[in-house]
Amino acid sequence: MKFLAATGSVWKHRALAVAAGLLLAAAFPKIGLAGLAWLAPALILFVATSGKSPFRLGWLAGFAHYLASLYWLLRIPVDYMPIVGWLALSAFLALLTATWVWACAVSQRAATTWPRRLVWALGCAAVWVALEMTIARTFGGFPWNLLGSSQYEMLPLIQIASVTGVYGVSFLIIWFSVSLLLAVQQLLRQPTSRLLWLGEIILPLVVILLLATAGLRKIFDRPAAAREIKIALVQPSIPQTMIWNTADSTARFDQLIKLSEAALATKPDLLLWPEAAVPKLLRHDRPTYEAVTNLARTHRVWMIIGADDAEPHPQPDQPDAVDYFNSSFLVSPDGELAATYRKRRLVMFGEYVPLLRWLPFIKYLTPITGGFTPGDAVVPFAIPDLKLKTAVLICFEDAFPHLARDYVDDDTDFLVNLTNNGWFGESAAQWQHAAAAVFRAVENGRPLVRCANNGLTCWVDARGGQHEIYFGDTRDIYGAGFKTALLPLPAPGPRPTTFYNRHGDWFGWGCVLISVAILLANRLRLKAS
Repeated sequence: MKFLAATGSVWKHRALAVAAGLLLAAAFPKIGLAGLAWLAPALILFVATSGKSPFRLGWLAGFAHYLASLYWLLRIPVDYMPIVGWLALSAFLALLTATWVWACAVSQRAATTWPRRLVWALGCAAVWVALEMTIARTFGGFPWNLLGSSQYEMLPLIQIASVTGVYGVSFLIIWFSVSLLLAVQQLLRQPTSRLLWLGEIILPLVVILLLATAGLRKIFDRPAAAREIKIALVQPSIPQTMIWNTADSTARFDQLIKLSEAALATKPDLLLWPEAAVPKLLRHDRPTYEAVTNLARTHRVWMIIGADDAEPHPQPDQPDAVDYFNSSFLVSPDGELAATYRKRRLVMFGEYVPLLRWLPFIKYLTPITGGFTPGDAVVPFAIPDLKLKTAVLICFEDAFPHLARDYVDDDTDFLVNLTNNGWFGESAAQWQHAAAAVFRAVENGRPLVRCANNGLTCWVDARGGQHEIYFGDTRDIYGAGFKTALLPLPAPGPRPTTFYNRHGDWFGWGCVLISVAILLANRLRLKAS
């Protein structure tokens, strides 16, 4: 570390910080080299603490990471380049990495013995989790690409999420990565003393192996299914430009109906359409309403569909005011709208414009001309004919661990996510979004069925395994078509939920308390120095 500080230039440190950030980005889909997530944080910390300004170098590494992993924001088909939002969001999220590096760098000075180094490594992991908890809740929250989600295919390891949430996996990654850095440092200082460097890494390694072993047993020890439900998932792959163009509404809706007719030929119990699949207001446009309800009646099928909704909300200065909602509807085989859920967590600048009353110029930074009103409640969708109960998460609502657990009761059979990722073309956004869904299934111990506009339509079992990812024998997830999912379920009625579902972010909040204590200790240490 001293050698690098003595010989390296400022630009060399910056280049290494950028490289470390890019390595972290490569741990997430589409590249998806999950092993890099265990190495990149150590490299970021090493490079940042070797330079003169750990906070700045940590921010630079984080900025490179988020620019690379969120590149798909540039695919939004608007008349102007969405580069401002991409840069601003990446710069803001990079503060997570910068703050983490700063907190670790300051507290490392006291890590002079093995017990103190162990406490320091655990503290670094707790601070990372606390910052992820903060990002998930700040300004509406953006818990996208949480570090643990990079391990979505490592099923034995991620079973710990049923207790700690995804944050437990993030904690393990950081603990191991920082311990690996300590091991390398000890090896460089005393290359002939193998036991010394091994002592730095052995404890996190043993814990990870024990947890993975327990997770593997949990995967093989799953209860036998008592029944099976057949679900047809329609993926229309409608370009976002067509969704915005009202002149294309008829062609778009006709394509959706044709795909649905083909899907219904397989005789499913339930038919799903993605978010915003219906081009007009379902309850207020008579031809649309009749087309949907006639489809359900003709085929005697239950449907869950994504469609906008509206209702009057008169105000003294605006007697014709209307509230619009991003909604999902449960349609019965009798053609009735049996239930309606309205999206509770809206996308900033995509579904509403913040601070518009005080900063009216902000409206020029977004393609939307109006805005949606958030829903105020979870609405279970009960399907009595099939003895089923489900709940719908719309769009990126399934990226929020603390939000998704509100949708699962002890008699909930599975979760549904209706989403439209057509905004981002054929990019990594679809894969990254689906990785988050894996953790919502594990955290709550329930399958999750995803129906997307242009990918990734699939279903996730209660242990996090993804099924029906591609169309047939192809490697395509983005095209138009339909899939059928045979969802194995236990007998109807109440059954146990997971520890995480019952108790929430106890682990995450514990890390927040530890992090506050670390930051206070750092402040006192800086004052004393």
